[in-house]
Amino acid sequence: MEEISRAVTLMEQQKTEEAIAVLEDYLPKANEEEKYTIAELYNQWGMLEEAKMILLGLVQQYPEEGELKLTLADIHIDLDEDQEAIELLNRFESGDEEYLAVLVQLADLYQTQGLFEVAEQKLLDAKQLDPSEILIDFALGELSFSNGEYQKAIPYYEKVYQQQAVFADVEVALRLGECLAATGEFEQALTYYQTVETDQSEVLFRYGFIAKKADRADISIQAWEQVMEMDPDFQSVYFNLADTYEDEGRTEDAYETAQKGLEVDELNKELYLLAGSLARKMGNTEEGYQLAREAVSIDPGFKQAILFLVENYKQDEDFEAIIDLLTHIIELGEDDGYYLWELANAYEKEELFSEALKFYQEAYTTFKDDQDFLKEYGYFLVEEGRRQEAITVLERYLRLDPSDTEIEEYVGRLKESFDI
Repeated sequence: MEEISRAVTLMEQQKTEEAIAVLEDYLPKANEEEKYTIAELYNQWGMLEEAKMILLGLVQQYPEEGELKLTLADIHIDLDEDQEAIELLNRFESGDEEYLAVLVQLADLYQTQGLFEVAEQKLLDAKQLDPSEILIDFALGELSFSNGEYQKAIPYYEKVYQQQAVFADVEVALRLGECLAATGEFEQALTYYQTVETDQSEVLFRYGFIAKKADRADISIQAWEQVMEMDPDFQSVYFNLADTYEDEGRTEDAYETAQKGLEVDELNKELYLLAGSLARKMGNTEEGYQLAREAVSIDPGFKQAILFLVENYKQDEDFEAIIDLLTHIIELGEDDGYYLWELANAYEKEELFSEALKFYQEAYTTFKDDQDFLKEYGYFLVEEGRRQEAITVLERYLRLDPSDTEIEEYVGRLKESFDI
């Protein structure tokens, strides 16, 4: 052991090459215990292949030595040789002292390979061996959690939480909170989140999100304000906080938060739209339009922003703006029947009837079973003197809503005028 001690001293003096040379020279003369010690040193120094070669020889000599096999399995795992580790661990038998640890290790390996049912069975076998071992409950909880089986994970985490608030550096209360939130139990999830003291932005953000779902906007606002103060670059917080301020009637606070968010995330289309809506609510009409148009310029397929603009242009009776907007959007390749209907309506309002007819006809393909569209289109056709077409459209409407006696009588009068 004298040479091994000298190698350790050299390594501590950062004489790496000399230390390794001493062990390499001594290795052929070393006994089994010394070889194991050298393998452990190689492992510590990151020389995994060298450690593996020594241990392979020792395991061959002493196949019943569980500690040797576990150490070698760990090195296989560190070298991403999972299959070799599995084969080695499967040599253990149920009566072996290390069998419980082996089952947990195998479960982790099988989970890594996506064999979740096999992993779960290994852990359940381990639980039968030692029902009180919370490591196994934690592992079962983590396995179910990673598979999205949140309801299944809850009792395992609860058992761990009764004994330890933190396990393997994991806040068990946060896991329980996430599982409960995922199953819709937001109020119960919130109680677990409230037990955890944290300054992590992501955790505080989730806390605020779950509080919002539990109808506790006061907690959401407090948590998200803290996130914004601690981590101004945390982009997701701005929209959620601004949206919650708006829900609580704090329009100016919402608008200011949205503006701050746009400074951090200048391509956030949802935030532009929210800021535009808030600006309009505050009476800043043109600014509201400008912000919403910015959202559309970022993503011409952002239908929510387009509909916001259309509805507000309608309120302001700016039908020319609707035509300009939707014509541009359609030219960009955004194909939506609703845009055609709105264009038809806008052209009708502008008394450009031939254009209106063209877009009503195009929209008909999409909305031939929409009662509101059919009624509007039918009346338009009557006004345009296309009464036979109007009768066809309105009769289709009546097949959808035969109880509308007013339209039925109207169609009757149209038919009389044609002697149909």
